[in-house]
Amino acid sequence: MRKLLLALVLGFLCTPVIYGQGFQFKADDIDIPYKKFTLKNGLTLLVHEDHKAPIVAVNVWYHVGSKNEKPGKSGFAHLFEHLMFNGSENYNTDYFQALESIGGTDLNGTTNTDRTNYFQNVPVSALDQVLFLESDRMGHLLGAIDQAKLDEQRGVVQNEKRQGENQPYGMQWDYLTKAMYPKGHPYSWTVIGEMEDLNAASLEDVQEWFKSYYGAANAVVAIAGDINADEVHQKVIKYFGDIPSGPTVERQEVNIPNKVYDSYQVYEDRVPETRVLFAWNTPEGGSREDLHFDLISAILSSGKNSRLYKKFIYEDQSASTAVSFQATSEIASRFITWLNVKPGNDADKLEKELWAEIDKFIKEGPTEAELKRVKASYFANFIMGLERIGGFGGVSDILASNQTYHGDASYYKTRLKYVEEATTEDLRKTAAKWLTKGKHVLVCKPFPEYSVEESTVDRSKLPELGPQKSSKFPELQRTQLSNGLNVVLAQRKGVPTIVINLVADAGYKTDYLSSPGTARLAMNLMDEGTKDKTSLEINEQLQLLGASLSTFSNQDQSNVQMSTLKQSLDASLDLFLDVVLNPVFPQNEFERLQSEQINDIKQEKSQPVSMALRVMNKYLYGEGHPYSSPYTGTGYEDAVAKLTRDDVVKFYDTWFKPNNSTIIITGDVEMSELKPKLEKTLGKWKRGDVPKIAFNKPNTNTKNTLYLMNRPESQQSVILAGHLTEKYGDVSEIALEQMVSILGGDFTSRINMNLREDKHWSYGAGGFVLGSKEERPFIVYAPVQTDKTAESVTEIRKEISEFTSTRPATTAELEKVKTNQVLRLPGQWETNSSVNSSVRNLVRYDLPDDYYQKYDQNVRGLSLDDIKTVSNQVVKPEEVNWFMVGDRAEIITKLDELGFDNIIEIDADGNPIKPAMETKEADMKN
Repeated sequence: MRKLLLALVLGFLCTPVIYGQGFQFKADDIDIPYKKFTLKNGLTLLVHEDHKAPIVAVNVWYHVGSKNEKPGKSGFAHLFEHLMFNGSENYNTDYFQALESIGGTDLNGTTNTDRTNYFQNVPVSALDQVLFLESDRMGHLLGAIDQAKLDEQRGVVQNEKRQGENQPYGMQWDYLTKAMYPKGHPYSWTVIGEMEDLNAASLEDVQEWFKSYYGAANAVVAIAGDINADEVHQKVIKYFGDIPSGPTVERQEVNIPNKVYDSYQVYEDRVPETRVLFAWNTPEGGSREDLHFDLISAILSSGKNSRLYKKFIYEDQSASTAVSFQATSEIASRFITWLNVKPGNDADKLEKELWAEIDKFIKEGPTEAELKRVKASYFANFIMGLERIGGFGGVSDILASNQTYHGDASYYKTRLKYVEEATTEDLRKTAAKWLTKGKHVLVCKPFPEYSVEESTVDRSKLPELGPQKSSKFPELQRTQLSNGLNVVLAQRKGVPTIVINLVADAGYKTDYLSSPGTARLAMNLMDEGTKDKTSLEINEQLQLLGASLSTFSNQDQSNVQMSTLKQSLDASLDLFLDVVLNPVFPQNEFERLQSEQINDIKQEKSQPVSMALRVMNKYLYGEGHPYSSPYTGTGYEDAVAKLTRDDVVKFYDTWFKPNNSTIIITGDVEMSELKPKLEKTLGKWKRGDVPKIAFNKPNTNTKNTLYLMNRPESQQSVILAGHLTEKYGDVSEIALEQMVSILGGDFTSRINMNLREDKHWSYGAGGFVLGSKEERPFIVYAPVQTDKTAESVTEIRKEISEFTSTRPATTAELEKVKTNQVLRLPGQWETNSSVNSSVRNLVRYDLPDDYYQKYDQNVRGLSLDDIKTVSNQVVKPEEVNWFMVGDRAEIITKLDELGFDNIIEIDADGNPIKPAMETKEADMKN
């Protein structure tokens, strides 16, 4: 087969064959160039060169997950992932702090049933330090783990478990895991583990776990970025070569339970809707039929033309959510699908109808058109992932995962081939075979022999940083169409994606002149049909083009955004402009999305964090302020129910004017070819007058007031504390960003280190300034375990108060956050979407075009006086109001003792709840 290859910085990507508006991708034409090295100790190294940005991704995979645990020892793999961030023998301090200080982005560690991985993007100058840190915790960890660290991270993990189970449907995976796998099966316990097992974990248990699974021979290191493969090989030998291979790890065989009979289970949770879920045991990850199920799930529930979405959400409107996916794992997988049943509908009826749709697929299979559409989406998503060198789905992640699971970093080619070769009959047969029962396969291979290199590393100190490369933010090109539409182009050559965003000066603030929820509903409707295309036709064309389109708002802006591939730009741009210029807001779509928005409001009222966000603005800004509606933009149930189609048409006609909008394009395109295309189409858009919104002074005088929302049986209390601060530009924004990082923005910030790392009361806590152009909320947040609610309030008060009095920001803290901010900039702008987002900020806040080009030098120039000045301007302990969601019966006694000026219990819409006696007296008067 003849290969048509484009030489791009991220590798070699296929040139698809064009059929009408769609593309036929070929697996053989997709290649990620890399070099593979195997060290004498068995460590596998994979290196991919990508010179588009001066950053490097380091991705370390250990072939160990929860399936390697023994009964009664669940949660060890995940617990150990946390422990490995707490320091090693030669760098015995928090690894997040180390990586933040060198500009780390896309930084985390994760555990699943089959593997544990650690990944980060850093400037190339920091590569030696990252290799030192990763090799030190691989080969030099045990001496740094003591009982205090074990107890600390045990508490963090248990709070993570509480936080997950506190969410709606949070117990679903625990029930599903135990139902699908027989007791003793390696997948018969959850990854996060059981509370009693975590409590029982001893220091000796943890040390044995490390010795058993964290040797060099059980690891893959994937490195991608602006580096030389052979030089990286020598560096890895230097840092990792002396680490012992570790004991032989016996690989568990494929073990798919033969679940013959149907089983049925019911449980209750604090949720607004019934959920009907089906699951089947399916083939192991990477097999041909495993990939078939990826396509099957896309046909069933990916996009508006999918079968389940079309029937249950679009046509019947009986469900709010339709989901299906292949939960791929190494020795057995699961195919899962569910419906969230809208209130007022018969759950038993939808259960039968869901099975009828699956049964129809088993008997008839998909159509050729369905298969063609989901194949195009599958390949487009894969290609878009290659734009990134790190993180989930990036190049290093692809190479490491395929090497770990399949012993071949290029196995992704096999997976793509399985997708390309799949026929409609293949998918029908796979569904018919596996949605009733499964099979068992066993494979055994000999173990290799290993040795180690003599170490030449001085582990008494970290290696020095290499030469730093400056960040690259593209110069902006501007023009204006004849009708006043501003055009901003951020040209980035050699990148295969294009991002287009039309930004109107509108957003949720415009609800002030209409009704709460109008802007969100109008924008959700905007892509639901044009004069020539239905909603389903728009969605189908997007899938064929390998593109995505979204319409959304924030407080100040309304956006129509598209991400597409360069080779399909012209057709994608035509579709984008059709959506912008010719929306028809169909009545049937209005009614459907109006119902969905009301359902979204009910969902928000069931989730602890969104419950607080919904009511916060009402009490910070006061009634009648443009920002006083729920921060989520959904509005209130009764207000949304009264909206009509005419309201959303009026929103569009009022605010979507060329002289009130800016179109931002990011990608490999020339302004000389772009402007004529826009002038020919958007140039016909008629300009017009736009209303002015008056931002009156917030009408609220409360302080030290607690607004309490009762959520019975909550395992955690969600605490938000804050007040309004100056509008954008009235303080030094760069100083403000660094101040917030010190107090609550970074992992190693004061608030998070206090409540998570020191007290173990929270999985994560911090602070932020919410984005808006006018006066903005400065917020401290903390989801904490219920029995530590009052104590957490006390700690938050202490942190806020001391920050502007006895314990202001220090020079060391400032230098840490400054260095971190500057060094992570190259990774911050890796993708076109991230660049487009930054340009949107320039437009929103009227920033100069060179703002981000000068950003690093402005950060470097910050002084401690700058931080103290902005701290005194923004952090005002005496003005704080408190918003809390929790189990009132469990927490109210201690809250009464905290000295609040007032405690007001409110409902989920922010309305005060009258005490029972007051209500009784009012009834008697009536």
